[in-house]
Amino acid sequence: MPTNTLDLPVELTLRRAKPGDLPTVLTLLAEAAKWLNAAGVHQWPDGGFPAARIEPLIEQGTMYLLDDGSDPVPAATMALDGHADPEFWTRSDRPGDALYVHKLAVSRAYSGQGLGEVLLDWAAGRAAEEGRRWLRLDCAKDNPRLQAYYRRFGFRHVRTVDLPHRASGALFERPARGAGYGRALDIEAHKELIRA
Repeated sequence: MPTNTLDLPVELTLRRAKPGDLPTVLTLLAEAAKWLNAAGVHQWPDGGFPAARIEPLIEQGTMYLLDDGSDPVPAATMALDGHADPEFWTRSDRPGDALYVHKLAVSRAYSGQGLGEVLLDWAAGRAAEEGRRWLRLDCAKDNPRLQAYYRRFGFRHVRTVDLPHRASGALFERPARGAGYGRALDIEAHKELIRA
């Protein structure tokens, strides 16, 4: 089975999360939420997400893990689906023209190694493969550092939706055909991994 192309000290495999992965996904998301909140970014709940928010993503087959097969916590996780949050994306945005990234998190142990970029490139490739024009996401309205990160990898700011009950609302999109902004990624190898 193919592995990543990141030259990391361990081999990582991108795969769909299974029901048994729920505790480890919740652990990683809680770790990311704690780190974000400590940095003053309140996009995600301080204690992480409740299982009821993540279980459906796993059941629908839209939650992915990047892991080495042995570490109890994955290196990264991300959900990718066609769900356009109706509080953010309007009919004029043509929501069906995109795939949407949700719950992208990289373990602090793998921070700075390019895993987020690889996952975003892979997601853009998946969107193109499905005939979608865009890869979209939303992020914290008050996190210019994260917004700059997305811009660096080909995303453009669409608009900011300021809802008092939501910390998120900065909307970004990038052309699906524009895979390759991050580190080199063997898309053919990743197609095999996901379909295995």
